[in-house]
Amino acid sequence: MTRFRRTATAAAALAFTAAATAVLGFAGPASAHVTVNPKEATQGGYARVAFRVPNESDTASTTKLEVVLPENAPVGSVSTMPVPGWTVATEKRKVDPPIEVHGSQLTEAVSKITWTASADAGVKPGQFQEFPVSMGPLPQVDSMVFKVLQTYSDGNISRWIDEPAPGAEEPEHPAPVLTLAAAAAPAGSASPSAAVASPDDDDDDDGNGLAVGLGVAGLVAGLAGLVLGGLAFTRTRREPVAKV
Repeated sequence: MTRFRRTATAAAALAFTAAATAVLGFAGPASAHVTVNPKEATQGGYARVAFRVPNESDTASTTKLEVVLPENAPVGSVSTMPVPGWTVATEKRKVDPPIEVHGSQLTEAVSKITWTASADAGVKPGQFQEFPVSMGPLPQVDSMVFKVLQTYSDGNISRWIDEPAPGAEEPEHPAPVLTLAAAAAPAGSASPSAAVASPDDDDDDDGNGLAVGLGVAGLVAGLAGLVLGGLAFTRTRREPVAKV
């Protein structure tokens, strides 16, 4: 009986291991693609983002990374942070119509950024590397899709270029996506309707003006009555009293 239990336990453990391997084997590649971090920024502002590059190969190192900026969302200013052991180069393209940045019209924008590893600085198996970029002002669009090529030391290239589709599952080789939110309204800004007087306000002003006018007229009439009464009293005292 004990031997039977041990056999059943071992069989269950093997079945569990096989199932876990199948699940991990399916989920592994999907979680190891190139991403942009953070994944959200604000339209019209500047953002510091990093392209996070994991190495999916068991034997080769990542030696080159090419990031293509979207043509429909040009950015006026793009700068990179030095990455030890890597050189960086940028390519530009014409922008038509020009974009305005701080009052100046820009006719060119960065279209591609390429990082290349020198010597033994490549991203080795089991490692990842981040490539920081500062950019802005960010365009007035809902998102920016960056198409990325990841080159390995053995010549293989992973093409992270598939754009996401609304309501669909994640593609096999998804491109990094930066979601852009609309800028918040300035604090303390008044509503346009607040500056416009309502008809009720006008009616109240007219009523107040009428009441003030009647009050002044009554005061004047009272003063006139006092003056006339005083004159009459003085005149009566001066006239002689008639004898009977």
